[in-house]
Amino acid sequence: MNKLPAAVSISLFFSLMNKTLQRPRRWLGAALLGLAPLALPAQTPQGAPPVLGTGGTMALSLPQAIRYAVQTKSSLLATRLAEQTAVARVGEIKAQGLPQVNVAANLADNFKLQKSLVDFSAFGGPPLNGTTLTQRDIAAAQSGQAVTLSPAYGVAPATGPTPLAFGLQYAGNTAASFSQQLFDGSYLIGLKAAKVYQELSKKQTQQAEIDVVEQVSKAYYSTLVARSRLALLARNVQRLDTVLYQTNQTFKAGFAEKLDVDRLRVQRNNLVVEQQKAQRLTELSIALLKFQMGLPQAQPVVLTDSLNAAIVDAGALRQRLGAANFGTGSGPGGLGALPAPPAGAAPGAPAPAPGLNNGQPVQTDAAFNYNNRIEFSTLQTQQALAGLDLRNRTAGAYPRLSLTAAYGFTGSAKSVTDLFAFRGPSSRATNGFPNQNWFGFGNVGLALTVPVFDGFRRHYQVQQARIAQQTIERGFETLRQSIDLQDAQSRTTLINALDVLDNQQDNLTLAADVARVTRIKFNAGVGSNIEVFTAETSLREAQTNYYAAIYDVLVAKVDRDKATGELYQQAK
Repeated sequence: MNKLPAAVSISLFFSLMNKTLQRPRRWLGAALLGLAPLALPAQTPQGAPPVLGTGGTMALSLPQAIRYAVQTKSSLLATRLAEQTAVARVGEIKAQGLPQVNVAANLADNFKLQKSLVDFSAFGGPPLNGTTLTQRDIAAAQSGQAVTLSPAYGVAPATGPTPLAFGLQYAGNTAASFSQQLFDGSYLIGLKAAKVYQELSKKQTQQAEIDVVEQVSKAYYSTLVARSRLALLARNVQRLDTVLYQTNQTFKAGFAEKLDVDRLRVQRNNLVVEQQKAQRLTELSIALLKFQMGLPQAQPVVLTDSLNAAIVDAGALRQRLGAANFGTGSGPGGLGALPAPPAGAAPGAPAPAPGLNNGQPVQTDAAFNYNNRIEFSTLQTQQALAGLDLRNRTAGAYPRLSLTAAYGFTGSAKSVTDLFAFRGPSSRATNGFPNQNWFGFGNVGLALTVPVFDGFRRHYQVQQARIAQQTIERGFETLRQSIDLQDAQSRTTLINALDVLDNQQDNLTLAADVARVTRIKFNAGVGSNIEVFTAETSLREAQTNYYAAIYDVLVAKVDRDKATGELYQQAK
C-alpha cells in the first residue's frame, strides 16, 4: 500500500501523489483478558503525561505508560511534524487562489546604450536646404521693417541608415502588479485534494499511534511477567533454603546422608543462578519498556499494575471469540458472506474492471471490522486522492482565466542625481519648459489561456492516473483477504494460548501438590531426597511454563485487538 506524497503546488501536488473452556470457574489475572477493553489513551490524549522526576521514581500504570508514549515518543513527534507539514502545504495550495500582489523596483546604469539604425530619408518630403535672401528683403530690413524669411528646399544628399541611441544612461522603474485567478479547474480540484491529503496525514499518524500502543502494551506485560516470575523465584530460593537447613540439621543428627545435603545445595545453586538471570532479564524488560515509551534510560520507574489487576472470566472470552472462519471473518456473528458477483455474470467469469472514482471515498460492502482497520480507511483515502488526481489531469484541458492589473513609474536621466530628482509633470526648467523625468503607467486586463495541443502529453498523464487508481482499487481485495487471514490467525492464536494456559495452570497446581506432599514425606522420614529434588525441579519448570503461557495470552490478546481494530477504538 503506497503512501501518497505531498505537493508544493497544484501540479506538483498531483504529480507526486501517485508516488499498515468452557471452565467458568477459572479466572485469569491478566488485565488484557478483560471483556471490557483496557482504558487506553485518547487519540489526542487528555491530561498531562507522567512528569519526569528530578531524580525521583516515576510510577507508571499501563494507561499512563501508553499516554506518555503517545505524547512524547520521538517517532510519533516526527509523524506529527509531517502532519503539520501537510497542513502547511494545504495552506500553500489554498493561497494560490487568493489575490497575488507584487511590488518591484530596479535601477540600471546603461553605460553603453544600445543603438538602432534609422533611415531618415524614408520619412519623405524635400529636405531643408537653407533660406533664400533677396535684395528686397535686405532693403526692408535696413529700413527697420520686419522681414519674414521663407525656407528654401532642395535635394537632400542621399544617406544610409543612421545609428541612433534611444534613452539615457541611467534608468529606473517601480511598479505594483496584481493578479486574481478567476477560473482554473485544476485549482478547484486541488482544494478538494488538499483536504483529502490532510485527512490522509492524520490517518498515518493514527497508524503510528496504534503501533506505539501495541509496542508499549507488549513491553509492559513482558515486564509484569518477568517481575512476577522473579518474585516467585525469590520465594522458591527462600523455601529451598528452609529445606536445606532442615536437611542439614537432620544430617547433623545422624538421620540423613551428606549426599542429600549436597543435592539440595546443587539445586539451590542452580536456582540462585536462575534468579540472577531472571533479575537481569527483568531489568532488560524495563529498559525495553522505556525505549518503547521514549523515556530516558536513566529515569527510574516503578510499575503500579500487576498481573491480577483485573479478574476476568476466560470462559466468557472463549465464547466471544468463537471459532476461526476464513470465509466470514471476525465478530460474534461473523461478517456475512463475501460480496457476490453481479447479477448475470457467468460462473468463473473474471471480475469487472473497477470503475473510475471521482475523488469520493468508496462506500464498500465490507463488514464493520474492515472499516475498523486504519489500513482500510487509509486505502480509501488514497483511492480518493487517486480519483482527484485523475480529475485534475482531465481538468488540464479547461481554459484558465485571470484578472491582471499593474501600475508604476519609469524614469531616466543622464546622472544618478538627476534620476533621483523625481520630477513630475508640474516640474519646469529655468526657461519655462517642462523637464519631467518620471512618468506613470498603468494597465488592467483579462488573461485567458486555452490549451490547444500539447503533443498528447495530457492524454498519457490521464492514462497513468487511471491505471494508478485501478491499482489502488485492486488493492482492496488483497487488503480484505489479509484482514480475514489476520482475524482468523489472531483468534486461533489466542484460543490456543488460552488452552495452553489452562494446561499449564493445571500442571502448576499438580506440581505444587506433588512438591508439598514430597516435602512432607521427606520430613516424616518416609521419602527420599531424590523425590524432593525431582518434585522441586518439576515445580520450577511448571512455574516457568505457566508465566510463559500468561505472556503468550497477553500478547495474543493485543494482536487480536489490533487485528479486529479494537486496539484503535481503545486508543481513540
